[in-house]
Formats: sequence, structure tokens, C-alpha cells
Amino acid sequence: MQTLHTTYLGLTRYQAAWDLQKKLFDLRVAGEIGDILLLNEHAPVYTLGKSGDDNHLLAGKADLEQQGIDLHHIDRGGDVTFHGPGQLVGYPIMNIAGERADVHQYLRTIEEVIIRTLAGYGIAGTRDSDFTGVWVGNNKIAAIGIKVAHWVTMHGFALNVNTDLTYFDRIIPCGIFHKGVTSMERLLGRTIPLEDIAGQIIIHSGEIFGVHPVPVSADDIWNLAPVSI
Repeated sequence: MQTLHTTYLGLTRYQAAWDLQKKLFDLRVAGEIGDILLLNEHAPVYTLGKSGDDNHLLAGKADLEQQGIDLHHIDRGGDVTFHGPGQLVGYPIMNIAGERADVHQYLRTIEEVIIRTLAGYGIAGTRDSDFTGVWVGNNKIAAIGIKVAHWVTMHGFALNVNTDLTYFDRIIPCGIFHKGVTSMERLLGRTIPLEDIAGQIIIHSGEIFGVHPVPVSADDIWNLAPVSI
């Protein structure tokens, strides 16, 4: 069974985590490291993917600066989304060549990891045939946006756990006008420790990807691919 190294980085700024991803991605493409799952939460940030429409960001630059919210145009698929405290963001850096060389199946697998994690808390997450991600009714609870090159993945998913959903008022999330957003906290009426959710994501990733999760310290990951924090 293949190993999936996992680490919880805690709260990071988006740029630092993105730089870390890019260095780990290059190492994975070169075969110098194995598969890694990074889990963290971000300081408030909006990101726009390659197909993103700037008009879907409703806040102006001055407003973002005043509120201390970062903005990044990045190289994943998808439109605009928000990352912030209370949201669990996962970045699998995995080689999916060979029998796993199916990007659509990879996306469905990530969705299944999240659906099973939610089920453990009594939340019925579902797929939408028109949109990638995980939904509860008409509201998105987890967004997914990835990049795959040389059959190695980067970027990933964002699960709203205790997220302040008012940040989504400044965007048209993922460019979808007619649906809303929700969080585990809103659905359950209580706050859930992010590290508990991270633990469940790791367990279900092992089950569904058919890999053996092995924890690695955050310090070891930062030392493996040092970036400016």
C-alpha cells in the first residue's frame, strides 16, 4: 500500500502555502518525495482560478485592503472563492499516473472524502451533476479547484467548518449565481475543532484513495521546502 504523508499546518497566509505547494509539487514531479496531503486554514483571502471572472469579485481593492483581505490570481481551475479562519483547506500533492490517471475520478474521490467526513457528523453532503464540490441542499459546503500537470496534483478543496460566511457576500462564489453557501457550524449549531475535521479527512483519504496515512510534522514539511512565511 502506498504512503500518504499528512500534515496540519495550522493558520497560514495564502502566499506562503502556495509557495510551499509549488516547491513540493516540483519535488513530487521529480520523484524526490512521495504523496503529501497538506491541511491548513488561511488568513482571509480571495482567490481567482484560471477561468475566474474579475466581475465575480464584488469588493474593490480599497475595501479589501481596509478589511485586511488578500487577493490572488492563481493557476487552479475554477472561478473565485474565499478562504479564511474556520475553514479547512486541503492540498493533496499526489501522483495519479497509471491506474489513477483520471482527473474526473480524482475529483469524485475528493468529493467522497468530504461526503464521508460530513456523514460522521450527521450531515448529508451530496454532489451536483452540474458543479464540482459538495452540497447540502442548495448550498455549497465544500469547494474544489485543482491543477494537474505531469499527473501530479496541487491545490484542492476548502470545507466550511466554522467559516464566517459573510465573507462570501463580497463574491459570487465559484461564479454560481443561484446557489448559496453553508458551513458545518451553521448546520449543527455548534463550533467544531478544525483539527478534529482534519483527522477525519485523513482517515477517509486513506480509505478512499487506498493509501496508508503517515503523519509528518509541520516543521519537517517547511524544512523540506523552505519558503518565506
